[in-house]
Amino acid sequence: HVQLVESGGGSVQVGVSLRLSCVASGDTISRYCMGWFRQSPGKGREGIASLDHDGTTNYAESVKGRFTISRDNAKKTLYLQMDSLNLDDTARYYCAAFREGRRLCFKFDGVHYEGQGTQVNVS
Repeated sequence: HVQLVESGGGSVQVGVSLRLSCVASGDTISRYCMGWFRQSPGKGREGIASLDHDGTTNYAESVKGRFTISRDNAKKTLYLQMDSLNLDDTARYYCAAFREGRRLCFKFDGVHYEGQGTQVNVS
C-alpha cells in the first residue's frame, strides 16, 4: 500500500513559478507510473502530467512547455515544476500512482493510489 501526500501549493501571482512535491510512504514509487491531476470549480478533473518508471513523460497540451514532472525514487518523491503560471492553472493538484504502465497511465486512467491534494491559486 502507498500513501501519497502533496505539498508546495499556495497563492501566487501570474507569471511566477511553483514546485509541488508528492511524498510517498509505504511501498516504493519506482515501480509505478506516476502522475498529476488537477481540478477546479466548474471544470472537470484534468490529467496534466505523467512519468513512467523509465523516465518517459507525457503532458496535457494545457501545460506542455510550462510544467515539468520528475521523480526522486530514493526520496520516494514526485515533483511538478510549474513555470509561467496563469489564471487557468488555479486548481487543486493531486498526485497519483497508476496500476499499469504507460498504456493506461498516459491516458490518466487506472489510478491505484491518490493523495489529498494541494491548492494552487494564481491571481
